[in-house]
Amino acid sequence: MDTIRDEEKSLHIVMFPWLAFGHMIPYLELAKLIAQKGHQVSYVSTTRNIQRLPKLPPNVAPLIKFVSLPLPKVDNLPENAEATTDIPYDVVPYLKNAFDKLEKPFTHFLETSNADCIFHDFAHFWVAPVASQLGIKCAFFSIFTAPLMGFMGPIPVILGDEPGRTKPEDFMVAPPWAPFQTTVAYRYFEIIKTVDILCDKVSGISDVHRYALSIQNSDFILIRGCTEFEPEWFQVIQNIHQKTVLPAGELPNTEFDSGHENDSWSWMKEWLDKQPNGTVVYVAFGSEAKPSQEEVNEIALGLEKSKLPFFWVLKVRRGPTDEVVLQLPEGFEERTKGRGVVCIDWVPQMKILGHIAVGGFLTHAGWTSVVEAVQNEKPLVLLTYLADQGINARVLEEKKMGYSVPRDERDGSFTSDSVAHSIRLVVVEEEGMIYRENIKNMKDLFVNIERQDKYVNNLLSHLTSLLKH
Repeated sequence: MDTIRDEEKSLHIVMFPWLAFGHMIPYLELAKLIAQKGHQVSYVSTTRNIQRLPKLPPNVAPLIKFVSLPLPKVDNLPENAEATTDIPYDVVPYLKNAFDKLEKPFTHFLETSNADCIFHDFAHFWVAPVASQLGIKCAFFSIFTAPLMGFMGPIPVILGDEPGRTKPEDFMVAPPWAPFQTTVAYRYFEIIKTVDILCDKVSGISDVHRYALSIQNSDFILIRGCTEFEPEWFQVIQNIHQKTVLPAGELPNTEFDSGHENDSWSWMKEWLDKQPNGTVVYVAFGSEAKPSQEEVNEIALGLEKSKLPFFWVLKVRRGPTDEVVLQLPEGFEERTKGRGVVCIDWVPQMKILGHIAVGGFLTHAGWTSVVEAVQNEKPLVLLTYLADQGINARVLEEKKMGYSVPRDERDGSFTSDSVAHSIRLVVVEEEGMIYRENIKNMKDLFVNIERQDKYVNNLLSHLTSLLKH
């Protein structure tokens, strides 16, 4: 562990991510890196979410304090629903409603915390005004990538104060504030699925408004990403927001193995050990994305037609109140017995991706999954569902790190044949060698310990100098 030099002050940083595991885990990774430098971190979330986080390694555990805020009860939010993974997509606005009611308890915590700075997420539009009254600095820590933040554009455009995007087609072209050639934009079916971020009748404040106000009121912007991977987009963000923009690094998964998942891992490893090297397709869509029944049918038949072994983590429902329970096509399990595994429970994703038998990853393009794939040198087959995933997919396509399953431009539908073709292309065919090579070439950029260390040092020194003024 690095120790703080005598002339440096030990900092106390409060970290407060949105209630989704794709947000909580990167925040925890950064908390561990900051604690390794000898600084204190208070990691704030709800009681149940904190219980579900990975165990801390012993070297940082004394410096990271979990601050548990009970989630207020609101109408239409089921009991024990404290993260997006616990509820169907259309119930998430009620989770935001409950989340906003954390303002009072969070303020009470801050009043006695002696905190120097708060790192907060996109939903937290009310945090910066509270922090400002208490004389605490604020950083908007975005787990959304630099291309997504750059694509979203200046605050007046997002808030509608300046003429900007009024129809889906406006989101399907590169923005005028990006002064370079790029294919980074949404496709029609992606923006139509994402249009609900523009209004929220339940909490009264839309996702884009939350996001814009979180940036506007922050002292600086911190982004999960590397300036070496996407330098032009970091520059765009600097230009449009006129604030200090710092990279946090890709924050690769350093999950501490406490051995609790060994029972499930042992049978998975046994099955993977029997498969030929580099042939297994790992299929998983994160904690939030849930395919439709029609999509499940096409994915299943595509895996069958690909003739490759597969390990599919299928989330059949989002929480116990989700009434739409996904089913596999009739006869699918019998026909693929021995060649494929379908698992509806939690799996140790990093261990599976790290296995030599796995040759590719069919994914929703959520950035945590992308980083884990790069860590393990597994090329990507992309099937996007919501939010930032379409933009992530364009970046991965541009850099030839992933190949998107061909889909209907209007409704996003796809066929089992296109799934089978895409999987075979990326995992085994000569033509897809570029994806397999490029993912390996990117590994050093994503998981280089010295570079990650440099980013954290720069962040802490910026924070120290900010606190002196």
